[in-house]
Amino acid sequence: MERLRFGIFDFAPSTGELRRDGTLVRLQAQPSRVLALLLERSGQVVSRETLQREVWRDGTHVDFERGLNFCIAQVRSALGDSADTPRFVETVPKQGYRFIAPVQAGVGLDADRGRPPVEPASGPAPLPPPPPRPRWSSSAAIWLAAAAILIAAGLVWARVSSRPPAIVVIPFYNETGRPEHDLLARALGDATVARLAAPERTASLGVIGNAAALRNPFARGEVQQIARDLDADWVLIGQLKTDGSRLRLIAHLIRASDMTHLWAHTFDDDTFPLEAQTRTAESIAAAASTSLVPAN
Repeated sequence: MERLRFGIFDFAPSTGELRRDGTLVRLQAQPSRVLALLLERSGQVVSRETLQREVWRDGTHVDFERGLNFCIAQVRSALGDSADTPRFVETVPKQGYRFIAPVQAGVGLDADRGRPPVEPASGPAPLPPPPPRPRWSSSAAIWLAAAAILIAAGLVWARVSSRPPAIVVIPFYNETGRPEHDLLARALGDATVARLAAPERTASLGVIGNAAALRNPFARGEVQQIARDLDADWVLIGQLKTDGSRLRLIAHLIRASDMTHLWAHTFDDDTFPLEAQTRTAESIAAAASTSLVPAN
């Protein structure tokens, strides 16, 4: 399997596997595809349009701008990179992104470095005798096969268990029947994304905000498809309602795989001014973080 090497990292484009000094670094599927394209065109500016065409080629209906920003942020986080002083991924204003570190391609780049070439022998060399075939009993072969399966399962489990839970925040829905509340619903959703993506939470929780609004907030197929496209485990949905005098926000945390509710919380306010938006968003983010991130 060909790997691309840059600095202390190596990356397998075919599998999306990223390693740092030989240690596996978790990178979700879509960010890994963005990294693969940037590495493939190392030193060149890759436009946002090109990234959209190549990475979102199936025409997935997601908020591309937010999705790409999330992917770039995840790539930089995995590489320990910075947008202000980039060592790997450089932002080219109004154009796109460029991978600026030297990239080496090939397998075993270090294995043959410095070795002298092998000189051919003057005559045909005799073939070595075939190695003796081990004699395994049928029970030993069964035990070896079982051990191999257990080891492989353990490796898969270790990789999955090391992955932080990923949550996608669907833009909150204005169900008040009043168009003037559209901006308020959006502001509440954006404030929730901001609190979920606070520095103290990003190390243990992957946050994708926001995916494009769905026609129906509980359309099972659409919600699950957006979660699959963004490699998310959980979906956060918000509904803004009114009884004519006060406003109510209902937040739902839903497991994407089977659309099972983990919880739903209700928040009431007269107008949801900025202070109330911040307080409500923090309550939702704290509930999600507490539910999804194991306590130390």
